[in-house]
Amino acid sequence: MSYKSIVVHLDASERAAYRLDVALLLATHFKAHLVAVYATFAPEPRAFGIMAASAGWYEQVQAACQERCELLGGLFHAGMARTGASGDWIEARIDARKALARHGRCADLIIAGQSDPNDPQTYVADHVAETLVMTAGRPLLLIPYLGAFPEGGANILVGWDGSREATRAVHDALPFLKDAGQVTLLTIGAGKGELPGSRIPCADIATTLARHDVRVSVRETVDAADARVGDALLSEGRSIGADLIVMGGYGHSRWQEMVLGKCTWTVLRAITIPVLMSH
Repeated sequence: MSYKSIVVHLDASERAAYRLDVALLLATHFKAHLVAVYATFAPEPRAFGIMAASAGWYEQVQAACQERCELLGGLFHAGMARTGASGDWIEARIDARKALARHGRCADLIIAGQSDPNDPQTYVADHVAETLVMTAGRPLLLIPYLGAFPEGGANILVGWDGSREATRAVHDALPFLKDAGQVTLLTIGAGKGELPGSRIPCADIATTLARHDVRVSVRETVDAADARVGDALLSEGRSIGADLIVMGGYGHSRWQEMVLGKCTWTVLRAITIPVLMSH
Protein backbone atom coordinates (compact mmCIF):
# COMPACT_ATOMS: atom_id res chain seq x y z
CA MET A 1 0.00 0.00 0.00
CA SER A 2 1.16 3.52 -0.80
CA TYR A 3 -0.26 6.97 -1.41
CA LYS A 4 -0.61 7.36 -5.17
CA SER A 5 -2.96 10.34 -5.17
CA ILE A 6 -2.73 13.27 -2.74
CA VAL A 7 -4.98 16.33 -2.41
CA VAL A 8 -3.70 19.45 -0.66
CA HIS A 9 -5.83 22.43 0.32
CA LEU A 10 -4.27 25.83 -0.30
CA ASP A 11 -5.71 29.18 0.76
CA ALA A 12 -4.61 32.80 0.96
CA SER A 13 -2.91 32.37 4.34
CA GLU A 14 0.81 32.79 4.99
CA ARG A 15 1.08 29.11 5.93
CA ALA A 16 -0.23 27.82 2.59
CA ALA A 17 3.19 27.91 0.91
CA TYR A 18 4.68 25.68 3.60
CA ARG A 19 1.74 23.28 3.27
CA LEU A 20 2.45 23.09 -0.45
CA ASP A 21 6.09 22.27 0.31
CA VAL A 22 4.97 19.39 2.55
CA ALA A 23 2.62 18.11 -0.14
CA LEU A 24 5.33 18.27 -2.79
CA LEU A 25 7.74 16.42 -0.51
CA LEU A 26 5.23 13.63 0.13
CA ALA A 27 4.14 13.41 -3.50
CA THR A 28 7.77 13.04 -4.55
CA HIS A 29 8.51 10.48 -1.84
CA PHE A 30 5.49 8.31 -2.60
CA LYS A 31 5.55 8.96 -6.36
CA ALA A 32 2.01 10.25 -6.07
CA HIS A 33 -0.14 12.47 -8.28
CA LEU A 34 -0.69 15.77 -6.47
CA VAL A 35 -3.91 17.76 -6.75
CA ALA A 36 -3.72 21.28 -5.31
CA VAL A 37 -7.14 22.77 -4.56
CA TYR A 38 -7.09 26.53 -4.01
CA ALA A 39 -10.19 27.43 -2.01
CA THR A 40 -10.77 30.56 0.07
CA PHE A 41 -13.64 32.13 1.96
CA ALA A 42 -16.22 33.24 -0.59
CA PRO A 43 -18.88 35.53 0.91
CA GLU A 44 -22.03 36.11 -1.05
CA PRO A 45 -21.38 39.34 -3.02
CA ARG A 46 -25.01 40.44 -2.75
CA ALA A 47 -24.62 40.60 1.02
CA PHE A 48 -22.34 43.59 0.60
CA GLY A 49 -24.67 45.35 -1.81
CA ILE A 50 -26.72 46.51 1.14
CA MET A 51 -23.88 48.75 2.23
CA ALA A 52 -22.24 50.76 -0.53
CA ALA A 53 -19.05 51.14 1.50
CA SER A 54 -18.60 47.36 1.54
CA ALA A 55 -18.38 47.01 -2.24
CA GLY A 56 -14.83 48.35 -2.40
CA TRP A 57 -13.74 46.17 0.51
CA TYR A 58 -15.10 43.05 -1.14
CA GLU A 59 -13.31 43.83 -4.39
CA GLN A 60 -10.03 44.34 -2.49
CA VAL A 61 -10.42 40.99 -0.74
CA GLN A 62 -11.11 39.22 -4.01
CA ALA A 63 -8.14 40.88 -5.69
CA ALA A 64 -5.81 39.88 -2.84
CA CYS A 65 -7.04 36.28 -2.96
CA GLN A 66 -6.56 36.15 -6.71
CA GLU A 67 -3.03 37.54 -6.38
CA ARG A 68 -2.25 34.88 -3.77
CA CYS A 69 -3.78 32.23 -6.03
CA GLU A 70 -1.47 33.20 -8.89
CA LEU A 71 1.55 33.17 -6.59
CA LEU A 72 0.78 29.72 -5.20
CA GLY A 73 -0.09 28.44 -8.66
CA GLY A 74 3.34 29.53 -9.84
CA LEU A 75 4.98 27.77 -6.89
CA PHE A 76 2.95 24.64 -7.60
CA HIS A 77 3.93 24.45 -11.27
CA ALA A 78 7.55 25.23 -10.42
CA GLY A 79 7.49 22.41 -7.89
CA MET A 80 6.06 20.04 -10.48
CA ALA A 81 8.87 20.92 -12.89
CA ARG A 82 11.56 20.68 -10.21
CA THR A 83 10.49 17.30 -8.80
CA GLY A 84 9.17 15.70 -11.98
CA ALA A 85 5.92 14.83 -10.19
CA SER A 86 2.54 14.88 -11.89
CA GLY A 87 -0.27 17.07 -10.66
CA ASP A 88 -3.31 19.26 -11.25
CA TRP A 89 -4.02 22.83 -10.15
CA ILE A 90 -7.67 23.53 -9.31
CA GLU A 91 -9.27 26.84 -8.37
CA ALA A 92 -12.45 25.98 -6.48
CA ARG A 93 -15.47 28.18 -7.15
CA ILE A 94 -17.73 26.50 -4.61
CA ASP A 95 -17.77 26.12 -0.83
CA ALA A 96 -14.32 24.96 0.30
CA ARG A 97 -15.70 22.04 2.30
CA LYS A 98 -17.61 20.69 -0.67
CA ALA A 99 -14.69 21.18 -3.06
CA LEU A 100 -12.17 19.47 -0.77
CA ALA A 101 -14.47 16.56 0.04
CA ARG A 102 -15.30 16.07 -3.65
CA HIS A 103 -11.68 15.91 -4.75
CA GLY A 104 -10.51 14.23 -1.55
CA ARG A 105 -12.78 11.21 -1.99
CA CYS A 106 -10.79 10.30 -5.08
CA ALA A 107 -7.43 10.55 -3.29
CA ASP A 108 -5.44 8.36 -0.92
CA LEU A 109 -4.56 11.26 1.39
CA ILE A 110 -5.86 14.78 2.06
CA ILE A 111 -3.57 17.49 3.44
CA ALA A 112 -5.06 20.56 5.10
CA GLY A 113 -4.00 23.23 7.57
CA GLN A 114 -4.99 24.01 11.13
CA SER A 115 -6.97 27.19 11.61
CA ASP A 116 -4.80 30.06 12.87
CA PRO A 117 -6.60 32.56 15.13
CA ASN A 118 -4.00 35.19 14.19
CA ASP A 119 -4.43 34.80 10.43
CA PRO A 120 -8.00 35.41 9.20
CA GLN A 121 -7.08 34.03 5.77
CA THR A 122 -7.03 30.51 7.26
CA TYR A 123 -10.79 30.78 7.65
CA VAL A 124 -12.48 29.46 4.51
CA ALA A 125 -15.60 27.95 6.09
CA ASP A 126 -16.83 26.69 9.44
CA HIS A 127 -15.24 23.46 10.73
CA VAL A 128 -13.32 22.53 7.57
CA ALA A 129 -11.01 19.96 9.18
CA GLU A 130 -13.82 18.41 11.22
CA THR A 131 -16.06 18.15 8.16
CA LEU A 132 -13.31 16.50 6.10
CA VAL A 133 -12.60 13.95 8.82
CA MET A 134 -16.26 13.00 9.06
CA THR A 135 -17.38 13.18 5.43
CA ALA A 136 -14.48 12.69 3.00
CA GLY A 137 -13.92 9.04 3.80
CA ARG A 138 -10.16 9.48 3.43
CA PRO A 139 -7.34 10.07 5.92
CA LEU A 140 -6.65 13.72 6.71
CA LEU A 141 -3.13 14.97 7.42
CA LEU A 142 -3.51 18.20 9.38
CA ILE A 143 -0.51 20.57 9.42
CA PRO A 144 -0.21 22.96 12.41
CA TYR A 145 -0.06 26.69 11.78
CA LEU A 146 3.29 26.89 13.60
CA GLY A 147 6.51 24.94 13.31
CA ALA A 148 8.48 23.05 10.65
CA PHE A 149 8.59 19.27 10.32
CA PRO A 150 11.45 18.25 8.04
CA GLU A 151 11.51 14.60 9.09
CA GLY A 152 7.97 13.93 7.84
CA GLY A 153 6.98 10.98 10.02
CA ALA A 154 10.29 9.57 11.27
CA ASN A 155 8.95 9.24 14.83
CA ILE A 156 5.24 8.38 14.96
CA LEU A 157 2.84 8.11 17.89
CA VAL A 158 -0.30 6.02 17.32
CA GLY A 159 -3.30 6.43 19.63
CA TRP A 160 -4.88 2.99 20.02
CA ASP A 161 -8.08 1.99 21.82
CA GLY A 162 -9.18 -0.95 19.68
CA SER A 163 -12.04 0.97 18.06
CA ARG A 164 -13.11 0.95 14.42
CA GLU A 165 -11.85 4.51 13.99
CA ALA A 166 -8.43 3.71 15.45
CA THR A 167 -8.21 0.61 13.24
CA ARG A 168 -9.02 2.66 10.17
CA ALA A 169 -6.40 5.27 11.09
CA VAL A 170 -3.65 2.69 11.62
CA HIS A 171 -4.24 1.06 8.25
CA ASP A 172 -4.62 4.41 6.48
CA ALA A 173 -1.26 5.45 7.94
CA LEU A 174 0.64 2.31 6.83
CA PRO A 175 2.75 4.13 4.20
CA PHE A 176 4.04 6.45 6.93
CA LEU A 177 4.42 3.67 9.50
CA LYS A 178 6.46 1.48 7.16
CA ASP A 179 8.92 4.33 6.54
CA ALA A 180 9.18 5.46 10.15
CA GLY A 181 12.28 4.92 12.23
CA GLN A 182 10.24 4.71 15.43
CA VAL A 183 6.55 3.87 16.00
CA THR A 184 4.99 4.04 19.46
CA LEU A 185 1.55 2.58 20.18
CA LEU A 186 -0.16 4.40 23.03
CA THR A 187 -3.03 2.41 24.53
CA ILE A 188 -6.04 4.48 25.52
CA GLY A 189 -8.73 2.73 27.51
CA ALA A 190 -7.95 -0.64 25.93
CA GLY A 191 -9.00 -3.75 27.81
CA LYS A 192 -11.62 -2.10 30.00
CA GLY A 193 -13.06 -4.56 32.49
CA GLU A 194 -10.01 -6.81 32.36
CA LEU A 195 -7.69 -7.48 35.25
CA PRO A 196 -4.48 -5.39 35.22
CA GLY A 197 -1.70 -7.29 33.46
CA SER A 198 -4.06 -9.94 32.08
CA ARG A 199 -2.92 -9.32 28.51
CA ILE A 200 -0.26 -7.46 26.58
CA PRO A 201 -1.61 -4.03 25.52
CA CYS A 202 -1.84 -3.60 21.74
CA ALA A 203 -0.50 -7.12 21.15
CA ASP A 204 -2.89 -7.90 18.31
CA ILE A 205 -2.40 -4.69 16.34
CA ALA A 206 1.35 -4.75 17.01
CA THR A 207 1.49 -8.23 15.48
CA THR A 208 -0.47 -7.04 12.47
CA LEU A 209 1.91 -4.13 11.98
CA ALA A 210 4.91 -6.46 12.34
CA ARG A 211 3.63 -8.39 9.32
CA HIS A 212 4.01 -5.13 7.40
CA ASP A 213 7.60 -4.81 8.68
CA VAL A 214 6.64 -2.06 11.12
CA ARG A 215 8.55 -2.29 14.39
CA VAL A 216 6.65 -0.81 17.31
CA SER A 217 7.00 -0.13 21.00
CA VAL A 218 4.02 0.04 23.37
CA ARG A 219 3.14 2.55 26.05
CA GLU A 220 0.09 2.45 28.29
CA THR A 221 -2.07 5.19 29.78
CA VAL A 222 -4.51 5.13 32.64
CA ASP A 223 -8.18 5.57 31.86
CA ALA A 224 -9.10 9.16 31.15
CA ALA A 225 -12.13 11.20 30.26
CA ASP A 226 -12.66 11.84 26.56
CA ALA A 227 -11.21 15.36 26.58
CA ARG A 228 -8.23 14.24 28.70
CA VAL A 229 -7.42 11.51 26.16
CA GLY A 230 -6.71 14.25 23.62
CA ASP A 231 -4.45 16.02 26.08
CA ALA A 232 -2.70 12.72 26.88
CA LEU A 233 -2.00 12.09 23.19
CA LEU A 234 -0.52 15.53 22.67
CA SER A 235 1.52 15.35 25.88
CA GLU A 236 2.90 11.92 25.00
CA GLY A 237 3.71 13.09 21.49
CA ARG A 238 5.77 15.96 22.88
CA SER A 239 7.52 13.77 25.45
CA ILE A 240 8.80 11.23 22.89
CA GLY A 241 9.62 13.85 20.25
CA ALA A 242 7.05 12.55 17.77
CA ASP A 243 6.73 14.34 14.45
CA LEU A 244 3.39 12.71 13.55
CA ILE A 245 0.38 11.53 15.55
CA VAL A 246 -2.00 8.92 14.11
CA MET A 247 -5.47 8.64 15.61
CA GLY A 248 -9.10 7.89 14.87
CA GLY A 249 -11.54 10.76 14.48
CA TYR A 250 -14.65 10.29 16.58
CA GLY A 251 -18.01 11.93 16.15
CA HIS A 252 -21.75 11.53 15.87
CA SER A 253 -24.67 13.34 14.34
CA ARG A 254 -26.86 15.30 16.72
CA TRP A 255 -29.88 17.28 15.51
CA GLN A 256 -28.35 17.12 12.01
CA GLU A 257 -25.24 18.95 13.21
CA MET A 258 -21.84 17.26 13.11
CA VAL A 259 -20.38 17.10 16.61
CA LEU A 260 -16.94 15.61 17.21
CA GLY A 261 -15.90 13.81 20.33
CA LYS A 262 -14.02 15.93 22.86
CA CYS A 263 -10.79 14.03 22.25
CA THR A 264 -10.85 14.80 18.51
CA TRP A 265 -11.94 18.40 19.11
CA THR A 266 -9.09 18.91 21.61
CA VAL A 267 -6.45 17.55 19.25
CA LEU A 268 -7.63 19.51 16.20
CA ARG A 269 -7.32 22.80 18.09
CA ALA A 270 -4.22 22.19 20.14
CA ILE A 271 -1.86 20.31 17.81
CA THR A 272 1.75 21.41 17.63
CA ILE A 273 2.84 18.53 15.36
CA PRO A 274 1.08 17.05 12.30
CA VAL A 275 -1.81 14.67 12.92
CA LEU A 276 -3.13 11.99 10.57
CA MET A 277 -6.76 11.33 11.39
CA SER A 278 -9.34 8.89 9.96
CA HIS A 279 -12.97 8.16 10.73
